Amino acid sequence: MSGPTPILLLKTRSSPHDGYHEYLSEEFQPRFVPVLEHRVHGQNLERVRGLFASGAFAGEDQGRGSSWGLGATGTRFGGMIFTSQRAVEAFALMIEENGLPFTPSQTKPFPLYTVGPATARALATLRDKYLPSATIYGEDAGNGQNLAHLILKHYNTIYPDSTAEPQHGSSPPTKPSLLFLVGEQRRDIIPKTLMGPDRPETDRIHVEEIVVYETGEMESFETDFADAVRQCRVKTQHTGPTDAQSLCGPTAPIWVVVFSPTGCEAMLRVLKMGPFANNASDGNDNPHESHKQAAQPDVFIATIGPTTRDFLREKFAFEAHVCAEKPSPEGVAEGIRGFMAMRETDANSTMETTDP
Repeated sequence: MSGPTPILLLKTRSSPHDGYHEYLSEEFQPRFVPVLEHRVHGQNLERVRGLFASGAFAGEDQGRGSSWGLGATGTRFGGMIFTSQRAVEAFALMIEENGLPFTPSQTKPFPLYTVGPATARALATLRDKYLPSATIYGEDAGNGQNLAHLILKHYNTIYPDSTAEPQHGSSPPTKPSLLFLVGEQRRDIIPKTLMGPDRPETDRIHVEEIVVYETGEMESFETDFADAVRQCRVKTQHTGPTDAQSLCGPTAPIWVVVFSPTGCEAMLRVLKMGPFANNASDGNDNPHESHKQAAQPDVFIATIGPTTRDFLREKFAFEAHVCAEKPSPEGVAEGIRGFMAMRETDANSTMETTDP
């Protein structure tokens, strides 16, 4: 009889609590393999603080009107967008080091838009301490496209019949911009959707992006991941599969959950999947060792959402086994359960058709 199914989470474990570890530990054996190195962009964070200090986020009667502080467009900001925990962490670092000179408007809501429950939770902790009057929206959006449409609907109810562009070349915009704190690697789906020229002028929302962190693949990731897979394989070989897993194949499964495109090439190379599937020997000239590597337990790939799934498709012609419907621990677990249930059903059907 085997223990919990190993599941490798290609991310840094969140502190002090990680929702993936807490939820998945009930059914799986989670292990974190950090992929990304994050470097805070201090100069741009100082720029963000300058926006708050200048009154760019204050009510119309409170701002001091500094042209530098009012952003690249010269307009005020009515809310913020966060689509990653790293952006929230960078913003939190700025606040904790220098404070937050901010007096919210007494007449208009101050929305904080986010995508996914993990980022929402991180933002809620920050909001409760420093921005108690702000409201978080988008926890269940699931992806950037859905969040963009949620923003269009919600923000335009706060500023109805207003415009994001100057009118007649002189009058200032009547709809404040949204400040989007991002990493240097990001998709432009939200700004394109909110500022699309095909939208009526009164629907458009101007977005100003500021890069607050930079991301790169850890030099040690490929080695760390290979070690983690090797240890999982040794453990599953010693414990053996459960009866249900035996129906699905000769070996117990190992799941890998991918959270971003970064590191995908190294992951596929280690697992000898996609374009690396024919490189079974991994540079080892020992045919017995190569055969041993090819006979390892089944490894399955789950992506946190469509962005990473599509990257694997387009870049490596590789189809992930599962794409979570929602970027959450529950979404990942539900996708894996569904896949394994279908696989077991298919295995049972095959056994029935081959029975004498």
